[in-house]
Amino acid sequence: MVAPRSRKSAVATGRGDDGKTGLLFGGTRVSKDDVRTEAAGTIDEAIAALGLARAGLQTADRRGDLPRIIDGLPQIILRLQRELFVVGAELATAPEAADRGQPGETQVTAAMVSGLDDLLGQMEKHVPLPREFVVPGETRLSAALEMARTVVRRAERRAVTVRRARPVPDDQLIPYLNRLADLLWVLARAAEQAESRSATPSRAGGD
Repeated sequence: MVAPRSRKSAVATGRGDDGKTGLLFGGTRVSKDDVRTEAAGTIDEAIAALGLARAGLQTADRRGDLPRIIDGLPQIILRLQRELFVVGAELATAPEAADRGQPGETQVTAAMVSGLDDLLGQMEKHVPLPREFVVPGETRLSAALEMARTVVRRAERRAVTVRRARPVPDDQLIPYLNRLADLLWVLARAAEQAESRSATPSRAGGD
């Protein structure tokens, strides 16, 4: 028998020491490796990965030497991070409490997906895109954006597993993640071009 420990931290409650965690809008506690908590945790990773990209951008933005092609990108990334909190909240909502979700706060909306489509359209007007797979790593910023993109793709796969277990009519969550991954790929290309670099093709001798 493990002796109870005195609480010395406001953060460490100890409630998760049994390997379980709570869901939103419900008293349900599930295993920390449940498909729903795994998906929500992957969203948390994506938010952190985007934080690495934003941190470097903020320094350049304060100096006033952010290239025009990615001007405003720190604010865009912050917006995406905040929207991902909405995605995470929806994934972490107890299934029996799905009708308690608040659009735009704990539930992804069609307007959020349309917003990504608008950003994609704006960026594609100004960013020449390669015609084949590329190797990440031309610049620190583009590599950070690519890392975030791959985490978003993993979150998308986890979300598909959740949806298969409990179908949701008119679900906007997976389209949002799909579109976000596309946007991050385009932003990575913009980041390369902002530093006068070109994406490295995946094939030696590629265009």
